[in-house]
Amino acid sequence: MIKELTIEHLVHRDHPRVFLRFENDAEATALVRQHLKVQWSATQKAWHVAYNENIFEKICGIFFKYHVRVYKKNEYAADYVAPKKPLKQQTHGLINELNETCKNHLMHFESWMTARRYSQNTIDTYVNGLKVFLSYYHYKQAEEISNEDLVEFNTRYIIANKLSASYQNQVINAVKLFFRIILLKTMNVDLIYRPKNPKLLPNVLSKEEVKAILSVQSNIKHKAMLSLIYSCGLRCGELLKLKLTDVDSKRGLLIIRQSKGRKDRIAPLSSKILEMLREYYLAYKPSIYLFEGQFKETMYDERSLQQVLKQAIHKCGIVKPVSLHWLRHSYATHLLENGTDLRYIQELLGHSRSTTTEIYTHVSNRELSKIKSPFDLL
Repeated sequence: MIKELTIEHLVHRDHPRVFLRFENDAEATALVRQHLKVQWSATQKAWHVAYNENIFEKICGIFFKYHVRVYKKNEYAADYVAPKKPLKQQTHGLINELNETCKNHLMHFESWMTARRYSQNTIDTYVNGLKVFLSYYHYKQAEEISNEDLVEFNTRYIIANKLSASYQNQVINAVKLFFRIILLKTMNVDLIYRPKNPKLLPNVLSKEEVKAILSVQSNIKHKAMLSLIYSCGLRCGELLKLKLTDVDSKRGLLIIRQSKGRKDRIAPLSSKILEMLREYYLAYKPSIYLFEGQFKETMYDERSLQQVLKQAIHKCGIVKPVSLHWLRHSYATHLLENGTDLRYIQELLGHSRSTTTEIYTHVSNRELSKIKSPFDLL
């Protein structure tokens, strides 16, 4: 693992960019690509990201937990990770540095979550939420923070700054778990009103729109990736983690390993998809991952795939803000409209609860199309 990282602000191709200079090895490159939206510069022979006013703090925050010292071009950049900013402008003293005791508590909490195999996204969300909360009470030791302080934080920071209900729930859940595990103290979160997240209908494309998006792809690799997402109802991350060994061509099955909820599942592969995958394999010959990135044995970049979809919908003339997840929603809805039992759809999507799958009944036109509007009878 890298020990030092130097960041340099340059103008690259008429755009301000921040270059990351470090000893280039596979582990370090994977770490950078995992946390930052980087691009490779062949001329500079370095990874770089878009410049913004918070980028240096973000880079320091990411590499702090990996014990990497970060420098700005001949100058040490940071000794600690600054609290994550939920707003464009920080308020209520959140720029204050956490004391050493709180830092140690956070490190232990992060280690505890890692040992319990929480996902990295959950760990990052909880730790960042706690940094904001503890920074709000920077003048107190964590042990001195009371239930009344949590209520005050909710009122004067979250509510006052009109932060989202999901952010509110994330921070409160993080505080509750942190105090119970690290400080052996119970916080009564029931004193805080916690609004439910809005229930939104999934966005669904018509079969004609899906066909148009897939048909405009001239690159067999891009076409195979988008087609596999739709034909198996995959999440983007599930597609990118697929390995060659996950395709069971003899049985016509795709094995999705350790997806959301750390569950394995299988999905049927159509003969058309298998034929397309064989054509793709002969053209690209991936070695480990089914869809590899710029370098062999590395996963394809999620942002690159999003860009592939963006270009496709532009060519089709579709003006909807289509995302990769729309293809998964469309897969489930089209299955339902074709008469597939809801229980099978639940298994194919990897949903733990049937209520999650039932939302597709609200966007399926299978039964709605049978309803005759009274307007037609006038």
